[in-house]
Amino acid sequence: MYNASDKRYDYMTYQNCGESGLKLPAVSLGLWHNFGDNGNFENMCRMCYAAFDNGITHFDLANNYGPEAGSAETNFGKILLSHMKAYRDEMIISTKAGYYMWPGPYGDYGSKKYLVASLDQSLKRLNLDYVDIFYHHRMDPDTPLYETMWALDGIVKSGKALYVGLSNYDGETMTKAAQILSELHCPFVINQNRYSILDRTVEKNGILDAAISEKKGMIVFSPLAQGLLSDRYIQGIPADSRVKTDGRFLKENSISDDVVAKIRKLNQIAQNRGQTLAQMALAWVYGRKGITSVLVGASKPEQIIENIKMLENTAFTSDELDEIDKIVG
Repeated sequence: MYNASDKRYDYMTYQNCGESGLKLPAVSLGLWHNFGDNGNFENMCRMCYAAFDNGITHFDLANNYGPEAGSAETNFGKILLSHMKAYRDEMIISTKAGYYMWPGPYGDYGSKKYLVASLDQSLKRLNLDYVDIFYHHRMDPDTPLYETMWALDGIVKSGKALYVGLSNYDGETMTKAAQILSELHCPFVINQNRYSILDRTVEKNGILDAAISEKKGMIVFSPLAQGLLSDRYIQGIPADSRVKTDGRFLKENSISDDVVAKIRKLNQIAQNRGQTLAQMALAWVYGRKGITSVLVGASKPEQIIENIKMLENTAFTSDELDEIDKIVG
């Protein structure tokens, strides 16, 4: 039986999601990769233990995480039930629905029919009565926004989620959604979007400014740009890279000579700061105005522990920030 470290809260820092009372750790663990049926279950357990022992209280999932879709929730549910059930009230567990899960018109996007059914399935896989945060995973061009928000509100009122969030929304749509959820008195507390030194989309589509204006939290995924902002690609593509074995997320043609040159220059700044490139990349994102937490994925416990060390140096000089912007253009 797993016994958590008595020192698990000694190092991690926590921030409120916007103006809500919900706090998230600076670093959260995303179960997008390496928790599917193609992963090693004992290694999954060790990663969850390492995360929680070091103050990571937030575990982020979605209905379609795997492979196969649903398997990450199933595996995490087994870990919870067998090893970590005693710590449930110390944990924030989130899941999402919005991408394809089953055939027909009710297994995708944002209808109330889909969202309610999907969460019921997720709770069974997770062995839980409720999740702490339930997200709508992407905008739906065909379902009225009010219906999707009404569904989220109903889910909270049913007791199946404590808070709701929006993922992959742009600023304009999120602002409209926030107004509807406010009228419904639904606890909408957080947005989840992609953000990294190399990907500034949230600065361009208005979501970051909108989250600040609406006083909502912002948690970001892919802060390491699918591993590009690590030391793995400084010398090009290694033979054992996931790019060569699993091209679902990072494509080989996206790692051009120009990209590698940028990574090398960024790595030099990180070395001057006494950090790994990954630690600097995480610190850069976490230090941006409006960011509540950064989501990291991992393939082994040691990576989680190394990533948490980004907290040792989260301050940047104006010269460093200017140089980073100059490098990435």
